[in-house]
Amino acid sequence: MKYLSKKLNHSPFYEYVFVIAVCLFSIFPFYFMLVSATNKSTDVIAGKMVPGLYLFQNLKTMFATTDIVRALWNSLRTTVIQTVLSIFVCSLAGYGFQVYRDKHKDLLMNILLLSMMIPFASIMVPLFKMFSSAHLLNTTVGFVLPSISTAFLIFFFRQNSQTFPIETIQAARVDGLNEFQIYLRIYFPIMSPTFAAAAIVTFMNAWNNYMWPLIVMQSQSMRTMPLLVTGLTAGYVTDYGLLMLSVSIMTLPTVILFFTQQRRFVEGVVGSVK
Repeated sequence: MKYLSKKLNHSPFYEYVFVIAVCLFSIFPFYFMLVSATNKSTDVIAGKMVPGLYLFQNLKTMFATTDIVRALWNSLRTTVIQTVLSIFVCSLAGYGFQVYRDKHKDLLMNILLLSMMIPFASIMVPLFKMFSSAHLLNTTVGFVLPSISTAFLIFFFRQNSQTFPIETIQAARVDGLNEFQIYLRIYFPIMSPTFAAAAIVTFMNAWNNYMWPLIVMQSQSMRTMPLLVTGLTAGYVTDYGLLMLSVSIMTLPTVILFFTQQRRFVEGVVGSVK
């Protein structure tokens, strides 16, 4: 190990080899998913690693056996609504925790952070009873409401707000702006990388959410993409080519979002570390 460490420290060649190996190892599952989407089930089971000619047949089977358009729309609608509301509510909370002075706010933040230790399985049944009594099953409100405010996002915005210049807020108050105008006109533009990073994390979590939609979205017409993909494995025989194609389509929005907003995501995460 000492020899290897010494060689890595003094030779850029070994560093490049190591980085390339890690990158190839990381992207291999994604490559195998895309390749498998173009092959039939028997080829996927056999571990075929090159693209095939079965893509259009898999597409035809997918549209014939699943309502993927409705599932995509359900996922997109609920995810966008949850992302917008979560970012708005949690950013206001994080802004308030940092800007306003109160001797009990640190205690409240600690309580919020402790709530992250509670597993979802322990509150799943009470949540279901509450939403069932409120007639919110099979609704977008039922999907979104439990995740509008999260301790992680509030903490994330609070940490980033520590770098926000308080003098700017004080000057804006002197100029006659109210708190909400300061939030919209000053805080939001300056903290846009933080908002972008939080939006990416929230979007990915909402898009890939499986357990709560499985409970609250009980009708076939309200199924999201994770539920549709899981349903493809419920039969006696699984069409792995169709399954991989569905997973590829499900993965595409999050990949596009991350790569188009990668720079802002890094800026937002680095800001939270500071």
